[in-house]
Amino acid sequence: MRTIISFLILAFTVLSCQTTKVTSLKDSTPPQINETESDSVQYELIVFDTKYDSYLSMHPSMNFYSQEYYELWNQQYVTEWNIRHNNSLRYGDFYETHIDYSPHINYGLELNYKLYYYFLFIEKEYDITLIRRGKTAR
Repeated sequence: MRTIISFLILAFTVLSCQTTKVTSLKDSTPPQINETESDSVQYELIVFDTKYDSYLSMHPSMNFYSQEYYELWNQQYVTEWNIRHNNSLRYGDFYETHIDYSPHINYGLELNYKLYYYFLFIEKEYDITLIRRGKTAR
């Protein structure tokens, strides 16, 4: 399962003094980070599972929900994911990657959209319930 989860690469970059600094999550697969130097920082989520792209294409466009909607769910998903990551004796090694997601950083609509649907993909593909959502349509 370690190789299955290794496709989750959430790499956040910080632009400082015209120098690109790359910070990645500890993972068995080296992260790939794409950033262009500009007035603002751009973040990108890279998933190495080809099923994810197909899954994402079957869902509404990123403008279907607001960025705030995605951020709300992502914060809950990341919190639960990291709880499971920190408790490997209870949850196993599936959650081997810690996700560094801060509610105080604006990651943008696209990253939040992709991260949100990544969590839904994990739940569907691996039959894992991270967050009990009631009867909310996915």
